[in-house]
Amino acid sequence: MITTDADLLPSCRGGDEAAWAKLVERHTRKVFGLAYRFTGRVDEAEDLTQEIFVKVYQTLDKYREADGPFGAWLMAVARNHAIDHYRRGRQERARRAEDPLLLELAPAREEHPIAGLEREERARLVHRGLRALPPDLRLPLVLCDLQGLSYEEIAKSLQVPLGTVKSRINRARLELAKRLLARRHELAGGA
Repeated sequence: MITTDADLLPSCRGGDEAAWAKLVERHTRKVFGLAYRFTGRVDEAEDLTQEIFVKVYQTLDKYREADGPFGAWLMAVARNHAIDHYRRGRQERARRAEDPLLLELAPAREEHPIAGLEREERARLVHRGLRALPPDLRLPLVLCDLQGLSYEEIAKSLQVPLGTVKSRINRARLELAKRLLARRHELAGGA
């Protein structure tokens, strides 16, 4: 006996796992195809497909038969979720592209092994320099330059005046630069 989506929906809404499994099985291939077109990778498409079905399950009560066939509604939900997923990923990539530390640590596409070692060494030197700063200078600098908080957010978080935050960040940057330059001269002199 073949059951339609319309036959399965009331049971799904009532929590019938077998009915839900049948509905998912019936539409997985189409949803996965859509997810794959958006992600271009099988593993990401599988994850996105699961997210879509969770979203569909959570919003089953919003579907009305008068809106058209369930499959069309499901694909509209899937498409909207995939678009949101794509936008979130694009925003995350843009945020990463703006983060100077991530750019510094990210390998170039066809980076020579020695260039990779030099990049890692620079990152170690910066981290060592940061750790050497006094905590009252290091913390505001990390919050600003690595975590992207505004001066106002840092002042509120640390419960210090805005001017204090600005001066500490400025002093921390100068001190870090001085330490890095000194280390650079040590390395150049020792080579």
